[in-house]
Amino acid sequence: MPHFENSQSIPVFDGHNDTLLKLVIEDIQKKPRSFFERSTKGHLDFERAQDGGFAGGLFALFVPSDPNQDFSKPFNPKDPNSYRPVPQKDALSFTYRMIEKAELLAGESEGGFKICKSPEELRDAIKTGQMAVSLHIEGAEAIDDEFYVLEDLYKRGLRSLGPVWSRENIFGYGVPMDHPASPDIGPGLTEAGRDLVRACNRLGILLDTSHLNEKGFWDVARITDRPIIASHSNAHAICASSRNLTDKQLDAIKESGGLVGINFHIAFLRPDGAYNRDTPIDVIADHAAYLIDRLGEDHVALGSDFDGCLPPKDLADVTGLPRLLETFSERGFSDSVIGKLAYKNWLSALETAAA
Repeated sequence: MPHFENSQSIPVFDGHNDTLLKLVIEDIQKKPRSFFERSTKGHLDFERAQDGGFAGGLFALFVPSDPNQDFSKPFNPKDPNSYRPVPQKDALSFTYRMIEKAELLAGESEGGFKICKSPEELRDAIKTGQMAVSLHIEGAEAIDDEFYVLEDLYKRGLRSLGPVWSRENIFGYGVPMDHPASPDIGPGLTEAGRDLVRACNRLGILLDTSHLNEKGFWDVARITDRPIIASHSNAHAICASSRNLTDKQLDAIKESGGLVGINFHIAFLRPDGAYNRDTPIDVIADHAAYLIDRLGEDHVALGSDFDGCLPPKDLADVTGLPRLLETFSERGFSDSVIGKLAYKNWLSALETAAA
């Protein structure tokens, strides 16, 4: 297996994808495909990553309420199946299956796909042309309230965690994906959720507030001793989705020295929240410009949500990343700023979490 080689002078380290979930579900459906062969399915594979300059990212371990759900279609906030709770035993089994898939890919790749357990390993992997993979939990249903599982997952390479997805669990309350809507929905973190924040701080696991409701966000902000991160969220001032961040939240992230990764999902980008793929990728630059103005250029990055979202037609998969960087350049972003958006800010955030 040849090592990964970036096709662009500026590599992209992306803050969120659901590729492991997609591959595992295809295995379950007995429609397996090789991650190392070019495909028309999904948004990300090894060959297309090489074409798009994708150097790595946070690979999510997400357990869906319904494995057959089509994430390219609008969620119905009133549909109980969309946000059905997942028992810890089931979530743990599914999470280990995704980790085993990642470990299998690392073995098959002969060094081309590397699960990195430190910021130094991430930087070295990017420098040597490997796909740099950091494992991330999106919704902590798999974790017990005494955190034995958290310790084990950390040993396996978990370095980033979002306490909730858009549903309730023992740690807190997520925001259903609705538009127009406020993220101020329901109570904040539970006592177990507050303990989870402290446990992540102790281990050096980055805490992700994407999908948390607003009260949960403020609970994290009060408890954590690390910068506040939202791995794949956008500006509520541009797109009033409950999944996006208010100006007040953005100000708190800035004050903490945190980071926001821009989500490519069209319903979180468009001012009207519509599921319309004829959405110009320039709207991603709109969010980038707004966030940079609010947070500063050191605190904005990319959090695509590839394989878990419906992106604009001109950014149909990972091969569209050079087009996005070109759009940033056309909007007047300097090469220095684009480099920070593309990969440098994520590496700095993971270094701070691990310190």
